[in-house]
Amino acid sequence: MQKIGIVVAMQEEKEAIENIMTEIQIEQIYNLRFLKGKIQGKECVLVKSGVGKVNAARTTQVMLDRFNIQYVINLGAGASLNNNLNVGDILIGKQIVQHDFDITAFGHSKGYITGIGDRISCNQELIHEFDQMIQSIPERNYQIKMGIIATGDIFIQEVWMKDKIRIKFNADVIDMECSAIAQVCYLDSVPFMAIRSISDTPDGKNARMFDENLKLASKRCANILKEFLT
Repeated sequence: MQKIGIVVAMQEEKEAIENIMTEIQIEQIYNLRFLKGKIQGKECVLVKSGVGKVNAARTTQVMLDRFNIQYVINLGAGASLNNNLNVGDILIGKQIVQHDFDITAFGHSKGYITGIGDRISCNQELIHEFDQMIQSIPERNYQIKMGIIATGDIFIQEVWMKDKIRIKFNADVIDMECSAIAQVCYLDSVPFMAIRSISDTPDGKNARMFDENLKLASKRCANILKEFLT
């Protein structure tokens, strides 16, 4: 039976998803703990990759090699680059870019990856299903938007860097794993989508803001996932 693959980076994000899972079984592969179970009756596999693109890519490939995955969802906290996105808001990734991948010396645009292109589009069918689900969610006190996620192996704090990435890539949210997971899925022809909840905004002191809002962002992602899989 095919399963939905769920990849998160941090313990708080993992715990929020684990809390909505049932019939959990654990399978250890290398140093990774894969939680097999159900969310709203759907077969799922949840794994915590650790922070950063290499951890995320390696974990995703192990998951795809070991389990019969139908599609992959990456979710968790992200920083807002868009002034219209506030703490607790949700962004669904339509496209994913790597803001720190740079081979412009060879005539390519910033973020261009050989054999991939400038950006990776998330699966259109999954986005359409998510859009339909959004319309059915009762009144809520946060926004759900769709946009562009920019990934890099940097926790962005400087306002100038935030603005540079926003302008260069027209990005709405920044994170440290999403594009690596998207790239592995693209290369393996596995459908992919991303859900990010805003935990902070780069302002020179947002590391504290991130810590304060990580559990909120994680729980909000888990709740949205539960609605999506209903």
